[in-house]
Amino acid sequence: MPVHNTDVAAIFEEIADLLGLDGANEFRIRAYRNAARTLGQLSQPVADLIEAGKDLSELPDIGDDLAGKIETIVETETLPLLEELEDKIDPAMVELMDVPGLGPKRVRTLHDELGITTRADLKKAAEAEQIRAVEGFGEKTEQNILEGLDEIGEERRRLLASVEPVATSLVAYLEEHDTVGQVDVAGSYRRRKETVGDLDVLVLSEDGAAVMDHFTGYEDVVDVASKGEMRSTIRLQSDLQVDLRVVSSKSYGAALLYFTGSKAHNVALRDRAIDEGLKINEYGVFREEDERVAGETEEEIYGLFDLPYIVPELRENRGELEAAAEGTLPDLITSDDLCGNLHTHTTGSDGRNSLDEMGEAARERGLEYLAITDHSPAVAVAQGLDADALREQMNAIDELNRNLDALRVLKSIEVDILKDGSLDLPDDVLEDLDLCVCSLHTHLGLSEEEQTERVLAAMDNPNFHILAHPTGRRLNERGPIAIDLDRIMEAAVEKGCFLELNAQPERLDLNDVFCKRAKELGLKVAIGADAHWKSGLDFLGYGVDQARRGWLTPDDVLNTKPWAEIEGVFDR
Repeated sequence: MPVHNTDVAAIFEEIADLLGLDGANEFRIRAYRNAARTLGQLSQPVADLIEAGKDLSELPDIGDDLAGKIETIVETETLPLLEELEDKIDPAMVELMDVPGLGPKRVRTLHDELGITTRADLKKAAEAEQIRAVEGFGEKTEQNILEGLDEIGEERRRLLASVEPVATSLVAYLEEHDTVGQVDVAGSYRRRKETVGDLDVLVLSEDGAAVMDHFTGYEDVVDVASKGEMRSTIRLQSDLQVDLRVVSSKSYGAALLYFTGSKAHNVALRDRAIDEGLKINEYGVFREEDERVAGETEEEIYGLFDLPYIVPELRENRGELEAAAEGTLPDLITSDDLCGNLHTHTTGSDGRNSLDEMGEAARERGLEYLAITDHSPAVAVAQGLDADALREQMNAIDELNRNLDALRVLKSIEVDILKDGSLDLPDDVLEDLDLCVCSLHTHLGLSEEEQTERVLAAMDNPNFHILAHPTGRRLNERGPIAIDLDRIMEAAVEKGCFLELNAQPERLDLNDVFCKRAKELGLKVAIGADAHWKSGLDFLGYGVDQARRGWLTPDDVLNTKPWAEIEGVFDR
């Protein structure tokens, strides 16, 4: 069975969780998380690097000890340390981490303070209003825990970025078969939603039996749940379920449209078909007595209703059919439209690569400018820059710009918004920067009114330019903070500020709905990779996916313009 980078990363994340439950040293826990992040973003399979004799300890955050553990996992598919921790930690406590908002540290605190070990204990304590009394929790957190317990039975969805390499490898494998004409991953994956459940894969072929033999013989398969000539279901080593359907050419477009969804989009299209005396399903479009009138391509089906092709990212029944009928579908942004990245970290704070290395990585990717936004001092865990260190970095950026071709490195900072709405560094330093990216990392539990006023106060500072990851959410880990984002966006338009679409796969914050709202308000969005290492610059693509789902065009996104065209907008 092959061991993928994501498999090794998952083992390290699980070890970090278990160490947290065990009360281990925070630095040891962080070492495993950092290593998992490095592996998750590694462009080459780590198994291939080992086979080629590469020294894994040269990778960021991978020392000799972790390099040896990676080799053990690749060879044996497990690690003795993981097995040891699994034997030591009560499985019921591990299950508590499935509750949204409860990580290992919080689970450990609840265990130590209230003796909570099981979900039943947790629910009983929350209903008795005991959790709000524990330091670091509060009434809102207690309510979120109760809501999270209600959601436990629902489908667990995975980050789009974690599913993508698995899907890409599977598609490449299926395309190797000589009877396969086309392969598409449909569903929420094709619509580029931020999270994905199971994978729905369609294959164009006239030999279903041969394709299914090939499919179920994939080396990553651990279980074949069902197998037929036209449909089969497997489970991969990553525990991801994949449903494969073999479709003939006359129905392929109809099947692709149907299984891409969304359900709401399909229902709305079906209603249009009924109005015209047609029936539409996964096999095609039919008149009475099953006369097929379309089905080979999606374009053919949309054209039957006098509609242009609607890209998958827009198929959520949020006005796309009406816009298509009126000829007002947006000309959506693509990755090629981006000129620069406005959110980058280096070893100046918690980044993994130096200023020079990040600049070179940006230049290699064809970016015209790159803002260096290391943290300010309030984020202690990131070892942020104080005023003197920031000025030193500004001098280093000036020197770098003298030696770089085809790239402008911008002097910036990710400066924290303090509880009272002030910024974490003096104005006389901030005003010497090209721009400031401002963010919330502390006091996330404030009320909606307090949080909103805090940000509005910060926006009054003329050195405030972009609000980073505006709702503070972390997908599958932490929901959005309580904040009136409509008020924030309206104020941003009035004051000449901007909001970020943070492209980190676990954030993708703004969500698609708020992106569309920003567009309606005329508020430009900055797509920021929030890159902490070189390959993190590739996150920009996920930000573009989210922007497309939010109906954004190049004109709606700040960093699609050359620096010379937007430099002035930061002069408040």
